[in-house]
Amino acid sequence: MIIKVCGMREAENIREVEQCSMLNDQCSIDWMGFIFWPKSSRFVSEVPAYLPEHCQRVGVFVDASIGDIMSAVNNFALHFIQLHGQESPSYIIQLKSHLPVGIKIIKALNIATADDLPQTKPYEGIVDYFLFDTKGKCVGGNGEKFDWTVLDVYAGCTPFLLSGGIGPDDAERVLNFHHDKCIGIDLNSRFESAPALKNTEEIKRFFEELNKKRYE
Repeated sequence: MIIKVCGMREAENIREVEQCSMLNDQCSIDWMGFIFWPKSSRFVSEVPAYLPEHCQRVGVFVDASIGDIMSAVNNFALHFIQLHGQESPSYIIQLKSHLPVGIKIIKALNIATADDLPQTKPYEGIVDYFLFDTKGKCVGGNGEKFDWTVLDVYAGCTPFLLSGGIGPDDAERVLNFHHDKCIGIDLNSRFESAPALKNTEEIKRFFEELNKKRYE
């Protein structure tokens, strides 16, 4: 299971989160996200003094210009582009033509009911992953959950990550969700002491609960 921690900004906190992941031999943070939307309280306006060396880097954008995305790709050495706005399939095709080979695209889609799932269809074969998030939430994380059971009817070919208010007490909920296209989870605001400042003790506790409940 891929574990992605989003909304990072502070150099020392980035280092601490990365290190607490490396101390656990059964759970690890695979991807670390940086938010490039100026309206977010987790907006990254400059390159931190330390960037993760053992996690792949995800840039989160909302209806950004291709030029702005390319600037972040170069400055942060991004491995993934996560799109949270109204980006059309044609825009994504154009964006891909500018990206270095190997950078993958995640399209975030807001979900409340099964009626929201048909919005995935125009992006099939164009994006590499979906991220299913809470409908109506602000970009960058506000801790709101949605009912993951609506994803039972998702029949697309594109793998996805779960998001939407996952917190330290949700290990059992995560492990009880099963879908053959679900590849991981996205952690953000419910693991924070303040916006863009992750609580490493809460992350460690979550990992411990995942390990414990996995073998109960």
